[in-house]
Amino acid sequence: MKKLLVAACILGTSAFGGSFVNGNFESGNLSGWTQSAGYLNYSQTTNNLKPADFEAGGSQYDMSANASGVVTPGLDPYTDNHLDRVYSGNYSARVNDANNNNSVSVLRQTVNNYTDNHIYFAWAAVLQSSHGVTDSDVFQLNLVDNTTGTTMYNVTYNSANAATAALFTESTSGWFYTSWQVANLDVSSHLGDTFTLTLLAADCPYGGHAGYVYLDGFGAVVPPPVTGTPEPASLGLLSLGALTGGFVAWRRRKTA
Repeated sequence: MKKLLVAACILGTSAFGGSFVNGNFESGNLSGWTQSAGYLNYSQTTNNLKPADFEAGGSQYDMSANASGVVTPGLDPYTDNHLDRVYSGNYSARVNDANNNNSVSVLRQTVNNYTDNHIYFAWAAVLQSSHGVTDSDVFQLNLVDNTTGTTMYNVTYNSANAATAALFTESTSGWFYTSWQVANLDVSSHLGDTFTLTLLAADCPYGGHAGYVYLDGFGAVVPPPVTGTPEPASLGLLSLGALTGGFVAWRRRKTA
């Protein structure tokens, strides 16, 4: 009996399912998350980067490029001090950073046998104005239902399309940034499935421009904003259907 209890403690929530580990980063570190990284090749296109290439065993995996970390509340200087680095609580994660050195950083977490009806998380992106849609600094954020192979959430922006996207504001120093965006995904029809959230942020391939993203409040309840932090103006609290429809509509406007 004692051995069973010890095993359960070691396996934690993965043994019984249902919750993410350190999804709000209030442990003050990135425990529970898998970090990976790498460097872009000169002139490598950035509009179709594959996180797996920068993860362990991938062709461009190099942890010396890792630029992810946990940050505390404070105003981001590249946003004219308009964006608080933390959405909820005392910490958030920052994936990649403001150093323009060809780095790519990836943060990922998988939860097994998820048993709550919703998945929430908040994110905010900061991208330095750079090149075109194929060679700009970029970020990708997606949530996949591994059990069914369904992409539940997928957002990708680079500094080129951010320039014309209503979601972004340009700072006086030439960086495009969003307010905090809160996703509310109704996964009640996927109870018991396995989910993976992956966030990739990359500089431009020439080493001249940087991009990074903040992540906070990944879990089964709405992350309460820090006092004084405004609610997201663009995405707000969206259901899966509303998110997908809005993203498709944006893509249609861009390609029309």
